[in-house]
Amino acid sequence: MINLISGLLGNYSEVSIPELKSQYGAYLMPQEQIHMGFKLIRDAFIITNDRLILIDHQGVTGKKTRVASIHLNSIYEVSMETGGTGFDDCEVTIHYITSPYHKSNNLQTAVYKFEFGKKFNVQPLYTALLSIADENLLRLNS
Repeated sequence: MINLISGLLGNYSEVSIPELKSQYGAYLMPQEQIHMGFKLIRDAFIITNDRLILIDHQGVTGKKTRVASIHLNSIYEVSMETGGTGFDDCEVTIHYITSPYHKSNNLQTAVYKFEFGKKFNVQPLYTALLSIADENLLRLNS
């Protein structure tokens, strides 16, 4: 019941890896492994060893589905905000490169924000994504 309420408020909740594999395994590339995943009522995002998979079920029935990927090697900045005492939710925001060539003069970037319930511990997710972003910054600036 708490996950339903959290989903209605637009907050992600964690989902088990077997459940993610059964529902979204068709979107995985060969040799790609799911590390963790989160779900709203219909939408989801999955973290694999290579990318973030964003799944957006559209329309009234949810049969129309948009699947997008953010490659982990394109993430260069991560920020976190924990829930406060009011109705504040937790957030993790990633900044990533959308240009196909990461060392080009014409670099294009984007931002994506994930919202979680106030009591969700976002620190492990933040730390994992921050480690990836730190490695990417070292690689991009070497």
